[in-house]
Amino acid sequence: MKAELYGLRNNHGLWQWRITLDYETDAALLHASLSACTALVRFRPEVSLGQASYLAARLQRNCRRNTNPTDVWREFVIGCREAGMSRENLARIKMEPLLFHTQASTSSRAPLNFRVLDQLIRILAGRSLLPEELAGLMESACLGEWQSDWKRYVQAGVCLGALQVEPGMEWVSRKSWTGSIRHTVKCRRCGTESSREMGREFHFLRKIGRQVLRFFAIGEASSRRATIPSMQDNSGHQRAVNWSMCKECGGLCAYCEECLTMGRIRQCSVLIRGDPAWLERANQHGAGELCKEPDWGHWGLSPAQKDAAFAGVGFLKATAARSAVVPADKLRAQPAGLPRFLIWAVTGAGKTEMIFPLIEYELAHNRQVLIATPRKDVVLELAPRLIKAFPECSVVSLYGGSEERWSRGQVTLATTHQLMRFYQAFDLVVIDELDAYPYHNNPMLIHAAEGACKRSGRYVLLSATPPAALAKEAARGALACVRVPVRYHRHPLPVPKRLVLPRVEQMLKQGRIPGKLRSVLADSLRRGAQVFVFVPRIAWVEPLVRLLGKTFPEFAVKGTSSKDENRRDTVQGFRDRTFALLVTTTILERGVTVPKSDVFILGADAALFDEASLVQMAGRAGRSKDDPAGRVFFGSREWTASQLRAIGQIREMNRLAGKKGYLLESDQPDRRRE
Repeated sequence: MKAELYGLRNNHGLWQWRITLDYETDAALLHASLSACTALVRFRPEVSLGQASYLAARLQRNCRRNTNPTDVWREFVIGCREAGMSRENLARIKMEPLLFHTQASTSSRAPLNFRVLDQLIRILAGRSLLPEELAGLMESACLGEWQSDWKRYVQAGVCLGALQVEPGMEWVSRKSWTGSIRHTVKCRRCGTESSREMGREFHFLRKIGRQVLRFFAIGEASSRRATIPSMQDNSGHQRAVNWSMCKECGGLCAYCEECLTMGRIRQCSVLIRGDPAWLERANQHGAGELCKEPDWGHWGLSPAQKDAAFAGVGFLKATAARSAVVPADKLRAQPAGLPRFLIWAVTGAGKTEMIFPLIEYELAHNRQVLIATPRKDVVLELAPRLIKAFPECSVVSLYGGSEERWSRGQVTLATTHQLMRFYQAFDLVVIDELDAYPYHNNPMLIHAAEGACKRSGRYVLLSATPPAALAKEAARGALACVRVPVRYHRHPLPVPKRLVLPRVEQMLKQGRIPGKLRSVLADSLRRGAQVFVFVPRIAWVEPLVRLLGKTFPEFAVKGTSSKDENRRDTVQGFRDRTFALLVTTTILERGVTVPKSDVFILGADAALFDEASLVQMAGRAGRSKDDPAGRVFFGSREWTASQLRAIGQIREMNRLAGKKGYLLESDQPDRRRE
């Protein structure tokens, strides 16, 4: 994408450097400021947006006060070379110094339609989109006939302060511990940064890039996209930020591979962001006094669920009061250390129902709510429940291929990847299963979640097995937290038992199920339970299915894993009790509820099975109120620390549930058989 760079000097001799997608729009809407300047400098023709942004920052830093045009041109040339511009492109650029600007530029184009501009600003508020995505948004808002003129309208929004236009990638300079300046490239959309400094390596590749660009015809350079050899770190892993030839830049251009599935974003790409303040103004007409309370009676919560929801609403009240006394401009300037609240609830506790009062409280105060979850199937499962719980509010579901992609609702339910298309749009961000793939340990999705929340917003985190860092924060009081140690049916969690077994590969090699395992499996099958059998490796699933089928010929056995294209049908058949034994991997460690089920974890001493995985897999048992005492077995040759910690966590939750009186009378510790 091309952009024009120009500078204004005011009566005090201070220069202000700007970039624009359409200079005539600036001249028309900023006529007063242009006419008041003592000097105006334009660089023509246009350069790529990434280069224009770099040059504007450099000139603003080095040519701000009482600089004559000769000094400006010298700094401009140095900046062009640093930005990787070829000599041929630099030779075509001319600086046009003018003493003053007396009138707006005349143009034969039709005047701006301010109704369309206002609508465009409103639909872009709180969003962060590429031009290709903007086209879809305008089409959905019945603005398709103005798509060809989108640059004018976007630039008009920039002049009014309602929109921001930024290059997709930015140069980041940091001071290292040695005192030297480290230059890297960072994606503005997902926050991914190149792993090493772009020093001599970049300049070497830039020279290669110029040779490649000369080799191809200019018209072919954009279509063939000659790619420079990948830059790798010392370990041999390819970096998420890479470089390729670009016709717009006339040389090397950085692009991000980490968020490539959301559309390619380059250094010269336009990232259009709408000011969320315009969305707030549009919602002010429905705002009421901050005194509305959730209707606790109609949610049907258990005592533990109600206590957690009450603590969550108290957190929202306290943080809303904090935001009310801090000016909006200072909130925008604060770093991304927004208030967080952790709901640490055991598997099957009914976390979704717990957040209903929190959503009700936010909606009563005319605030925007986002519920982010790692997987599409969870979005599809939760959407009907939210619509039923809040029939009078609009609920939008966003995921890959969603028909509501460009809709806006009071409650937005989305997969975590979709958050990259929002910019400070939500007052409350609820992150479900924050310890699950792909959100866990993914800086890109964490950055997206931070970018989607307003500077005055709050986070509510849901997890049965929070990461160790969050658990430590909660333990020392640095993180607001409430623990829900019991399921909705108020029975204790099944405590896993140990089975000393040979390794799984040894069982498969011998072609025989050990007597201990065969006996407890037979007990579960005789009582009519659906049996989960977890193994740490995909390659063991099918051989174990055949071995179990031979051992229990009267029962149907199936297997599934991440490589199973019919996994959803297999799981549904298991729920429908069409077969009794399911061999699987950690792909089903969460998000699957099967009534009257027992769990067998073979190879529980494998490195893949950490404490969180073992707790999640054990949580598949005992979820039904008709069979709360499901059985769980850890089958392994060795007794690992992960197994001990998992059992310790389950016992601690049961102890806490008994201490707080959440368990039924018949399940209190002094009456329950250990």
